[in-house]
Amino acid sequence: MEHFIFSFSILIQVMKNIFAFAKKINRPLILDGAMGSLLQQRGVKRSGLLWMTLTVLNTPSKVRQIHEEYVDAGADIITTNTFRSNPAAVKKAAGFRPDELVKAAVKIAGDAVNNQPVFIAGSNPPAEDSYQLKRTITAKELKYNHHKHIDLLISAGCDFILNETQSHFDEIKIISRFCDRYEIPYVTSLFILKNGHLLSGEHISAVLDYLSGTDCLAVGVNCVLPAEFQKAFQSISKNQLWGFYLNCGSGVYTDEEIKTGVTPSEYGDYVKLSFSKSPSFIGGCCGSTPAHIRYIKKVIDENHFS
Repeated sequence: MEHFIFSFSILIQVMKNIFAFAKKINRPLILDGAMGSLLQQRGVKRSGLLWMTLTVLNTPSKVRQIHEEYVDAGADIITTNTFRSNPAAVKKAAGFRPDELVKAAVKIAGDAVNNQPVFIAGSNPPAEDSYQLKRTITAKELKYNHHKHIDLLISAGCDFILNETQSHFDEIKIISRFCDRYEIPYVTSLFILKNGHLLSGEHISAVLDYLSGTDCLAVGVNCVLPAEFQKAFQSISKNQLWGFYLNCGSGVYTDEEIKTGVTPSEYGDYVKLSFSKSPSFIGGCCGSTPAHIRYIKKVIDENHFS
């Protein structure tokens, strides 16, 4: 399977921002699809609060297989299975350490890439549950959680940090300030409600304005149902470096068993609509599969390389 990117090191030297390069040539990078929900669909049971994180220790071959399937489907970027390896989550599960989980996950991703021209994004989730309105940890714990997890991901060898499903403005600011200070490449992807607001209450436009003044490589929207994404889409400027990977599940925001509810061809229709604002990356979130990523590549190739 041919990939768009030929050499990460060469592009970093030339552009310093792969998403800016994708924007410049008007060809979005292809992000991978879901890991956790796909493992669920293949019979793997969740591990309580750590959800599917322990698979990097218990069934690493299954994680690697999914990474490889996404690479074969055409993904330019794969995401580490570290959505619940962060300190705040692991603290509630005795017997495990964030460093061992992160190192194992990044190694699996690296083995799956196997020197192919594919980037590895280190998944950094919200400190607590993705859909949680009120925080239960202190501001000090929140800051430590992100500083430590991001540091572990970069030290383990990720190409950049993908801050996923972020929906609390103070948390977004903590992440940005840390990454900016230490020159860590990062993308911040937002989870928003139907009204276009974060869980913490701010409208997406305010967050986009804030991130435009940071060193964030690109902004994204993820885990939002495709039909609900249309409102957020109106707030995005064609001049921004942005992307999306939407919820392809059956319509319920939950960590319970997630089934595919949006077919690859249906998702492809949303991908086509997004081209009017020149996204820098496109992938799939909960409920998506390698078939969705393969279809995204087909749509992009037909519209950009025909």
